[in-house]
Amino acid sequence: MNILKYVFLSFSLLISACAQYHSPERSSWSYYLRGASFTDMTETARIAKRPVFLGAGGKLITSVENPTTMEYGDKAQNDTAISINYMSNLEYELYDALRKPGISVQRAGTDVVVILVRDAIMELNVADISKDGADTLKTIAKILKKYDATFLEIAGYTDSMSSKQAEALSLDMAQRVGVFLSQQDINTARMFIVGRGATRPIAGQDDIGRLMNRRVEIRLVPAR
Repeated sequence: MNILKYVFLSFSLLISACAQYHSPERSSWSYYLRGASFTDMTETARIAKRPVFLGAGGKLITSVENPTTMEYGDKAQNDTAISINYMSNLEYELYDALRKPGISVQRAGTDVVVILVRDAIMELNVADISKDGADTLKTIAKILKKYDATFLEIAGYTDSMSSKQAEALSLDMAQRVGVFLSQQDINTARMFIVGRGATRPIAGQDDIGRLMNRRVEIRLVPAR
């Protein structure tokens, strides 16, 4: 009996591992994204959100990363040095874990940006996350749990199209990623979610360029 139970459990886990991910019904997204902010992640927005973030169990970088070798000096300089070290380690882990086509990890000052081309994480002709995309986002979520003293902005982008359609599609992509990360127990109080449409293209508008411009960017910023 125990052998049969073990075989059934193993088979169930195998089926679950191979199953296609589907986003939950749109009507439930507000539940998964409660605590998230639907605005650009500006410095002012982060400062305003910090009490909510801390109240939801969030941590500041200085509370989790405080090298004993830090010399006495200006607090702002010390905090910046701590942030640089923390974000450098985060960047390296993301870079090592995300060596896949259509995915890149970039550094912008103390910020780290993960660029996810749409076709690398979503179904080709369906507005939903693909199996490969789910695997990628699970990897990202695992690292985000380790480096939890960060805010994250999830921004969707499209190629050039009518502004109203572009904004709706880009926000849909960003929200789907946010919902998935929420399902992986990422604290939504860390999240800023926006759809920017066809703004800020990173490539031309030829066939290859349009594929690159359809993307989701996850920008990570130290919480301090």
